[in-house]
Amino acid sequence: MSVPLLWTTDAMVAAMGAGRAGALPAGVPGLSIDSRTVAPGEAFFAITGENRDGHDFVEAALEVGAALAVVDAGKQQRFPAGAPLLLVSDVLEALRDLARAARARSQAKIVAVTGSVGKTGTKEALHLALSKQGQTHASAASYNNHWGVPLSLARCSASAVYSVFELGMNHAGEIAPLARLVRPHVAIITAVEPVHLEFFHSVAAIADAKAEIFLGLERGGAAVLNRDNAQYDRLAASAGRAGVERIVSFGEDPKADARLTACTLLAEGSLVDAQILGANLRYRLGAPGRHLVLNSLAVLAAAALLGADVRLAAQALAELNAGPGRGARLRLLAPGGEILLIDESYNANPASMRAALAVLGQTKRSSHGRRIAVLGDMLELGPSGRDLHRSLAESIEQNDIDLVFCCGPLMRSLWEALSLQRRGGYAPTSTQLEAHVLAAARPGDSVMVKGSLGSRMAGIVKALERHHRREPAAALGLQA
Repeated sequence: MSVPLLWTTDAMVAAMGAGRAGALPAGVPGLSIDSRTVAPGEAFFAITGENRDGHDFVEAALEVGAALAVVDAGKQQRFPAGAPLLLVSDVLEALRDLARAARARSQAKIVAVTGSVGKTGTKEALHLALSKQGQTHASAASYNNHWGVPLSLARCSASAVYSVFELGMNHAGEIAPLARLVRPHVAIITAVEPVHLEFFHSVAAIADAKAEIFLGLERGGAAVLNRDNAQYDRLAASAGRAGVERIVSFGEDPKADARLTACTLLAEGSLVDAQILGANLRYRLGAPGRHLVLNSLAVLAAAALLGADVRLAAQALAELNAGPGRGARLRLLAPGGEILLIDESYNANPASMRAALAVLGQTKRSSHGRRIAVLGDMLELGPSGRDLHRSLAESIEQNDIDLVFCCGPLMRSLWEALSLQRRGGYAPTSTQLEAHVLAAARPGDSVMVKGSLGSRMAGIVKALERHHRREPAAALGLQA
């Protein structure tokens, strides 16, 4: 069975103003920027990044089956005669041009998500909720930056009914061009929190940067905003100045348009009662955490605004699972029992750290089991970094966390603020902390590992998995 083409070569040439070289295929089923994962028949874009030049990997991509490569015309001489190439003046700009062509041909209803926390989880929940009602495209992983968004948009099939994109930033001015590229019909801002304070003078400035998403909103589109967030009024005012015609709020606030009326937080998920744009709903979330409950309100509000069946969307959320590094739950087999590992190793900031500690606090604890938090530095917090780390001690007490392991210079502040009975161990790096965690974890424990990506906490997760045999996810009803 032949794989359908995502792009014909002629359409790519027209969109990118590209020249041709070598024997080119009629079209490609997909696009890639990574020679390690490029699939047979795909087009490989040789993007030049801060640390690597994609042109160094063109031959490797072609050797493993890429049908063509998009390269800088000035570097054509680097490749063998006859290599299948599309020649452009700037590869990243050519990818943006292809993304613009994808948006121009798309008939999909489009939603874009940004926010200080919860972007990827909300994007994945939207993908799940909408995919039950029509072909739904969503950006992969956290492809939310200056190359990830155009790649995700260029990958959107012309036949998609819905499309979901995640927009990220750590400096002002980064979201506006992404929003103008995607041109969503609905824009969600999950929350504004003290994140990337190294690059912003205040949380209000972060709100202004997130509000750039409104600049790309299609005429007649809607903004979905967190009414419980301290920056709600500022965001709503920004939306108004940008000409947004409809503002829909979500949260526990009695004035919220998508309002939480009741919920029961469970160790493996949540039961939710909500009123979504006038419709009373009761539904189940397949993943735990109050933060997910609140973001599910935004998901269902967006589904309703896009014209989807909101009840079917709510029903789909029972299948929600946290992804690797973002709350995935793994059961590790140890002599005499199991260890629950909660993998939150992909990233961290004060708000997401508090949410993860709350999820750990909801885990069931046997008579001999403990709740253990393994925490690495939260980065890009600027001068307030140490104080923000130290303040996590309150969340640790509130959620009855038994033992805390810390690594990194900033986490030293939290370590010093902990009571002696909660101190599990401290090390300057995650690699040095690894042995302490392996020695401490025992059957019955729930272990949550979290830190910013630069803290390299994923190594501790992998070490725990290597040390203890991992039970298959299917046996647990979980998706790892």
